[in-house]
Amino acid sequence: MTEEEIYMTRCIQLAKNGIGHVSPNPTVGAIIMREGKIIGEGYHSKYGCAHAEVNAINSVENKTLLKEATLYVSLEPCSHYGKTPPCADLIIEKQIPRVIIGCTDPYSKVSGRGIQKLRDAGVNVKVGVLEKECKSLIKRFIIFNTLQRPYIILKWAESADGFIDINRIGGLPVILSNPLTNMLVHKTRSEVNAIMVGTRTARLDNPLLNVRNWSGTNPLRIVLDRDLDLPKALHLFDNTIKTFVFTSKQHVSATNTEFITIDFTTDVLPQILNILYKRKIQTLMVEGGSILLQSFINSSLWDEINIEKTDKLLHEGIKSPAIVNASEYSEKKSFNSIFWHYQNKKSYF
Repeated sequence: MTEEEIYMTRCIQLAKNGIGHVSPNPTVGAIIMREGKIIGEGYHSKYGCAHAEVNAINSVENKTLLKEATLYVSLEPCSHYGKTPPCADLIIEKQIPRVIIGCTDPYSKVSGRGIQKLRDAGVNVKVGVLEKECKSLIKRFIIFNTLQRPYIILKWAESADGFIDINRIGGLPVILSNPLTNMLVHKTRSEVNAIMVGTRTARLDNPLLNVRNWSGTNPLRIVLDRDLDLPKALHLFDNTIKTFVFTSKQHVSATNTEFITIDFTTDVLPQILNILYKRKIQTLMVEGGSILLQSFINSSLWDEINIEKTDKLLHEGIKSPAIVNASEYSEKKSFNSIFWHYQNKKSYF
């Protein structure tokens, strides 16, 4: 690993501190180097607050050293006014002579303009250090801005013989996750903008779809209820968390529950994703059931699939979804379960 790659790795480490807090903005990390020493660090910590470059510059005690320093940043500095002023302007103002960037910004209002602004001001700019890793860091932001839909994560737990539940009309669902792997589920929930379930899962499981076994913000809850026949006593209708109900019927929305009418005679997924995109929902996790998960897979409307493969046997029941269009696969063992991870080849960059 080169010296520049080592420093960019530090930017990536810092950027990860913003996961779950900066959406719909990307996670970004920055450091400031002078004579082989880090004199400033920063990351984008919260949506609407200062960007990584600003926080790194502000952390430098002796600002006169900036004129002799190199700024490393995982993503191209912005060049436009949004929630905050352009970072490129601040870099120029502080006369930082050299900037090393991980990857360019896919957002149309930036997309090379920040780099050009710096170069026009005489700044020595290098782009593409650990580019793949820096793009992976902001893959949700990239998909949202290039495909104009949320980044979609499909998640389920299955038995050793490939079932996600038993056949049932009522009663409690089969518990396949253990307390420790359940914590990982709630960690993931804290890092997404929305969680979606189908009608059957909502009816039979009565899920809370909140963050309980981890710290973080509760995501938006989404449920399909075509005919508005789900029991109103379900947790999803308790108005404690913002909830979208996609239905074919007209219904008055409540304080924290919004009923959204769509056309169920045509493909509902593109309609739902378009609405979520317009509402700036950058990341969607789909937790069930099997029919809904399979419909996302069959439509190639997914980016990651995360499966917890347990050692329990069910022998019969509801089969787990069948995966197609996967380009990358990996697995690891944690807490007595094997976790399978798939990446969709049609959305992978």
